[in-house]
Amino acid sequence: MTLSPLMHSLGLKAKQGARSLAGMSTEAKNHALRLLSKNLIAHEQTILDANAKDLEAARQNGVTEALLDRLSLKGRLHGIAQDVLQVANLADPVGEVFDETVLANGLRLSKLRTPIGVLGVIYEARPNVTIDIAALTIKTGNGVILRGGSETLQTNLALVAIIHHTLTEAGLAPDSVQFIDQPDRKYVQEMLHAYEFIDLIIPRGGASLHQYCREHSTIPVITGGIGICHLFVDESADFTKSLKVITNAKTQKTSACNALDTVLVHEKIAASFIPLLIETLSTHGVTFPLSPEARSYLKTLPVNAHLAQPGDWDTEWLGLTLGIHVVPNLDAALAHIQKHSMGHSDGILTENHTHAEKFIKEVDSACVYVNASTRFSDGGQFGLGAEVAISTQKIHARGPMALRELTSYKWIGRGNYHIRD
Repeated sequence: MTLSPLMHSLGLKAKQGARSLAGMSTEAKNHALRLLSKNLIAHEQTILDANAKDLEAARQNGVTEALLDRLSLKGRLHGIAQDVLQVANLADPVGEVFDETVLANGLRLSKLRTPIGVLGVIYEARPNVTIDIAALTIKTGNGVILRGGSETLQTNLALVAIIHHTLTEAGLAPDSVQFIDQPDRKYVQEMLHAYEFIDLIIPRGGASLHQYCREHSTIPVITGGIGICHLFVDESADFTKSLKVITNAKTQKTSACNALDTVLVHEKIAASFIPLLIETLSTHGVTFPLSPEARSYLKTLPVNAHLAQPGDWDTEWLGLTLGIHVVPNLDAALAHIQKHSMGHSDGILTENHTHAEKFIKEVDSACVYVNASTRFSDGGQFGLGAEVAISTQKIHARGPMALRELTSYKWIGRGNYHIRD
């Protein structure tokens, strides 16, 4: 594919900017991040005004409340600015020397951690991702080409302007962060073929976007951020504590990819636990698709519950919907998760140590929890500052992708004029 002049220009600038940024000291990069945090607050009203335009356009287009929640920055900018500061305060992985060894011939080998190069990040709906990615790429010395969704265009334009202003103010290369300001979807296809400039593609969006990138990219792709998340309530679980965890996992932020989608209940406690669960979460406006097994433990069907359809167990709800299914034992819970999980975040609520360890061993998800909410699957919550995505793949990076996951390495050989025999 021949790249358009716009994509060629963006790619060239990002690559040159990345080379410049890669040579910057940790102190210089941290200074830029602290300035960015400060400038986000200083320009808060400008950002919120732009965000309001996107929100109004989205309402006019009839988008869901879940999407509106993802779009909105109201009440969130100070938290985003704080996350940028946290990234500044974290150790810089670039330049780390590891796996040092000395060969029998005296040649000293080691690995040196380096930036990946230029990332191509395609994302939808969440404008906070623009800042998260910029902060992480600045810290790791990577360049980036951003392609946000059309529904966040005005907000992203405001944010990128502040990023460029900040990098210039800090004496770093503003070209290291590029943004595609054209909504035409052809630029997504062009990004996937811009192998001369982009080293890694990271899509953040729905399953169709991920599939499209996997099928059409000529550049390595890391996918993730789609969660069909489960919690299994074992027969030994503490009811009161379990209800608090489930409520948090489902309602703390319903539009997040790590929000809970399905509760699996051990049949030995189903008769007493399911009514409590429905009663507790009904106060939050939750509706419940029920498996026939779960329905059988209710004398009457609540108005906010209905029999689940087969496809419900493979649905990421992103809203106030929670599937409930009853299983006869831990093995059945594991089988259900294996069949329906997207490998994002799954957990068990139990007082049985043996069951907990079996769950950890056999659930093959990026994040596995024992007696904890799935909502912890987050770069900030993990102490990573932020994440560029949550990878559900098994190579290079898995789970929240933060600083270390945005680096590669090169082998360094130090000799005394060594030659090979």
